[in-house]
Amino acid sequence: MRLAVALLASVATFASLAADPARAIEDTATADAPGASNSEIIVTARKLNEARASIQPSTGASLYDFDAAALDALPGGRNAALNQVLLRAPGVAQDSFGQLHIRGDHNGIQFRVNGVILPEGLSVFGQSISPRFADSVTLLTGALPAQYGLRVAGVVNIATKGSGFDNAGSISIYGGSHGQVQPAIEFSGTSGNDSYFVSGSYLHGNLGIEAPDRSRTPLHDTTDQFQGFGYFDHIIDDENKLTLIFGTSNEEFQIPNLRGLQPSLGLTVNGNSAFPSENLDGRQHEVTHYAIASLLHDKGDFTGQLSVFGRYSSLRYTPDAGYGELLYNGISQSAYKRDVAVGLQAEGKYTLSDTHILRAGAVIQRDRATSRTASAVLLLADDGSQIGDTPSVIDDSSATTAWTYTAYLQDEWKPFDKLTINYGVRYDRFQGFLTEEQLSPRVNFVLEPGGGFTLHGGYSRYFTPPPFELVGNASVASFVGTTAQFPNGIVSATPRSERSNYFDLGFVQKVGALSLGIDAYYKIARNLIDEGQFGAPIILTPFNYERGKVRGIEFTANYQKGPWTAYGNVAVSNAQGENITSSQATFDPGDLAYIANHYIPLDHDQRTTGSAGISWASNGHRIAADMLYGSGLRADGATPNGNKLPAYATVNLSASQTINLGRAGLLDLRFDAINVLDRKYEIRDGTGIGVGAPQFGQRQGFFIGATKHF
Repeated sequence: MRLAVALLASVATFASLAADPARAIEDTATADAPGASNSEIIVTARKLNEARASIQPSTGASLYDFDAAALDALPGGRNAALNQVLLRAPGVAQDSFGQLHIRGDHNGIQFRVNGVILPEGLSVFGQSISPRFADSVTLLTGALPAQYGLRVAGVVNIATKGSGFDNAGSISIYGGSHGQVQPAIEFSGTSGNDSYFVSGSYLHGNLGIEAPDRSRTPLHDTTDQFQGFGYFDHIIDDENKLTLIFGTSNEEFQIPNLRGLQPSLGLTVNGNSAFPSENLDGRQHEVTHYAIASLLHDKGDFTGQLSVFGRYSSLRYTPDAGYGELLYNGISQSAYKRDVAVGLQAEGKYTLSDTHILRAGAVIQRDRATSRTASAVLLLADDGSQIGDTPSVIDDSSATTAWTYTAYLQDEWKPFDKLTINYGVRYDRFQGFLTEEQLSPRVNFVLEPGGGFTLHGGYSRYFTPPPFELVGNASVASFVGTTAQFPNGIVSATPRSERSNYFDLGFVQKVGALSLGIDAYYKIARNLIDEGQFGAPIILTPFNYERGKVRGIEFTANYQKGPWTAYGNVAVSNAQGENITSSQATFDPGDLAYIANHYIPLDHDQRTTGSAGISWASNGHRIAADMLYGSGLRADGATPNGNKLPAYATVNLSASQTINLGRAGLLDLRFDAINVLDRKYEIRDGTGIGVGAPQFGQRQGFFIGATKHF
């Protein structure tokens, strides 16, 4: 009841601030008092940022944090894509198209900026969020507290560079191998109670998507990518702050080609049956825009944040104009998908006493997904022979709306100083292609008996709807009697929400500058969600296994003393599913029959994943090296996903130097060597459930960069 009263009071406060944001302040020592210094503004901003972070604790979950120094030490530094940052966290496996798998899950990642949910989008290849504007990147996994839901394999929070910026900026250029050129600019400043940070970057390269062969220079793989970001905040007084965040990305990708192939289906299009694979010209265009407006209030025992967020994303696949894809695949499909999401997020914390802190929140989100496809196909006779050689076009368009409702309440209880227990309940309701809901209990604990030892664990009931923007509703019947007819006559069921029980237990032991940790987890799932690429457009389709189980253990080590920092992670996991119960029309009948009563490894199941790194930094110098290891994703064998690809390890080196140019400011120089031993490794071989094509990891590359600060 007291929390409810506090929430109502905060709404009244928000309303009064909106009506009169320039209201008088009685305390002349606050940040916006006459003559307030920039240092006072920074202190107030820091206090409000800490208050905002306290709304969303990580009690009992597994947390891995990349601070600003760690981001700068990674290969590529702030020029790297966000997925390359997360690959250095424990239990994160690399896949094709830049995808990540955390603890055996397919994607299932929720992104937040300053704690505010960023709605999902349609980006497949691109990274719409850049580390360039991050002060830190945090990955939260395991049995999560009640405020985290829907996408729960990992919660990635990007804390932006804070308030009270210096009036400064920088311009940089970075590039090297694979034709990469990456200029960027950023500037920031503070004027009175207003602060801002703006950045923009452009990337051109000849390695947009993983190569389909072992070539150092893949054929037809150019990419052009633009990213922009803006952060603006206004400190209203020492209890309230208004923040605006804007982001955009616009990315073009060519689909790389294999060399020396000819069509093998025996089809003829407009009198032609030959088409060199080098001439295929598929392309994909991905656009994302997002915006967040947040009002933070912190007074006494209550802290609350009210946010409005929105995201626009679109994906357009354009096939080869010469019907080459029709000859190779039996279908040439242009596809356009768009998703527009808007929502409201309200969260608050109320300190009842020294032993109890209540937290509550609610989220409402509306999605509007639009899909348009035009599929060029050839007609077939009953005996399977081709009828004519003029393509027919099958048009399919749809637009669907989904609503998501979430509410949670939890209590952080300290029965005694060394033990913290967080327990609560979460309610989720999803109204999309289906209407589903769940009430989910959560309980977590952290025990700190002393001596640098910390034990944590928990249980979470999870509810995970399929990615709404990816669920297709193409008619199976419309393709019957064509070269694109589905491999079986089964009508696909709509993907359902995954429901799972998740258990986690781990500990950390600190010995001086060394920290060692072990974390074990086990998930039992019904309607386990996976995704696959079915067809030529690089658009993923979700489907369900009736039953799923995922288990694993992670070992971590971190060392930091003086100029030296080092880390090492090893994760062992096993992810399995049985009986595919949705999107069945896209599967081979033999695979469906086998999986119906056999557990199989998920296609993204990688039994062992590892990463390690070491860096030395002093007086503007930094030297670093790191390594990524994977035991190999799955491939077909005698059974679906019955084999695995060969293990691999890549080594990367980097060095940077800051030069003081006196009145001319600072100049940062850096050098990066990626896959310095030129390890040729295969991420995918084109087989496995939902796997569309082979992909190979990035070959050896050398890059240099310069950043001039002003």
